[in-house]
Amino acid sequence: MAKKTTCPLTRAQFRAKAKPVNVTIAGVSHDAEVKEFSTGSLGWYVNGKTIIEVDGVRVPVQIGLNLTIVGSKELPIEPQAAANHAGAPAPASAPAATE
Repeated sequence: MAKKTTCPLTRAQFRAKAKPVNVTIAGVSHDAEVKEFSTGSLGWYVNGKTIIEVDGVRVPVQIGLNLTIVGSKELPIEPQAAANHAGAPAPASAPAATE
């Protein structure tokens, strides 16, 4: 069995220092945003649409790309800093009082 890969940084380092990653798909540039996935893994995610040509025919395609740091899922869970890189929704505010 292959040796398990360990993540070389902490969640705190990732949250503080990770930046969007530029990827090119079919000649079109996309920025993959920093993401903490619901699985606990760390990485980047991009979604969008583009056109790819096949045999002279332009084909519309949907893009969904995950870049996952190998071994990051096993990192200990740490409280999140004020800057939320997780993509999680902000806490709901209290309902407005009615008269």
